[in-house]
Amino acid sequence: MIAQAHSSIKDLPEFSNITFRQGSAEDLSFAEDGSLDMVIAGQSAHWFDYGKAWPELGRVVRKGGTVAFWGYKDNVFVGYPAATKILDHYCYSQDDGMMGRYWEQPGRSILRDLYRSIVPPESEWEEVERSEYEPAMEGPGTGKGERLMWKNITLGGMEGYLRTFSAYHNWTEAHPEKKARAEGGEGDVVDEMFDEILEAEPEWKKHGENWRDKEVETEWGSVILMARRK
Repeated sequence: MIAQAHSSIKDLPEFSNITFRQGSAEDLSFAEDGSLDMVIAGQSAHWFDYGKAWPELGRVVRKGGTVAFWGYKDNVFVGYPAATKILDHYCYSQDDGMMGRYWEQPGRSILRDLYRSIVPPESEWEEVERSEYEPAMEGPGTGKGERLMWKNITLGGMEGYLRTFSAYHNWTEAHPEKKARAEGGEGDVVDEMFDEILEAEPEWKKHGENWRDKEVETEWGSVILMARRK
């Protein structure tokens, strides 16, 4: 990630003052006391050990400075509740063959609960604000809260996205005998998921072998947690 970050600014002299470091939320020893105006955590705050992270954040963020934690969770097929229900079942059911038991915990559960269990200590933080979005099925942006993440994507693109999930990679390690059809196997959990989804969504199935070209809209549940240092 650091190599990618360096690559993204190497030809942009206006960003030559940016430095990158590898570290953890629990050890910010590279930063002096009260030296930071803002700390941002993207899609990572659900892994912090807050017994150590809050004291470190309290030490390095100046008075009046801020923290902002951002994360996104499960996506839905907007307007297709049957497909979304099947997606959720394959991702989170604890049944044999599903991916539910292969998520790393408790981080995933903390994220799915939109960081509600992450509470800045009142002794050091104030003006705590939360911006949440829970997607709904009635149409684009009809969920609860402010929609932050959405995308038009082909079903083939969604198929590839699902195979980036950590739960999927853990599932494949536990089921080495199950190979994706694209790799010459008889099918993995994602292949089986889309078999069931296509049966539940005739509009998608009618595309036949070209079902992966069908474009749909998807939205993600999301959260931004912000607080100001007293």
